[in-house]
Amino acid sequence: MKTHDREIQIYYSSESSSARSCVAHAQSLSSSIKTYDYAKTPSNSTSWRQILKALDIHPKELLDKSHPYYREHIKGRDFNMTGWLEIIRKNPFLLRAPIAMRGDRAIFCERPTDIYKLTQEGVAA
Repeated sequence: MKTHDREIQIYYSSESSSARSCVAHAQSLSSSIKTYDYAKTPSNSTSWRQILKALDIHPKELLDKSHPYYREHIKGRDFNMTGWLEIIRKNPFLLRAPIAMRGDRAIFCERPTDIYKLTQEGVAA
């Protein structure tokens, strides 16, 4: 799921003020922004595999371990990749921060200004 170097894709929850702020910062970087609200745009396992590959992290690292659902249903259990992808796909509210992609890079935006990392390390503005 490589995006054009001028286009930024953001996967986020529109209910989060921090995530909305991340989108606003992204709009200052590029006029071509595509947003995907977890609640309104369901994603598939293939998309999540590509996002995880671009982030180069394990699916568990995307999740908010302090969330009550995580503590009750996931904590202490081990899943294969398919299981983790299903957890993310069916429970996107567990993701702890927005994910932004530009070109072949992806970042986890724990702070709204993390979006600016997409302009660093050789990514054309």
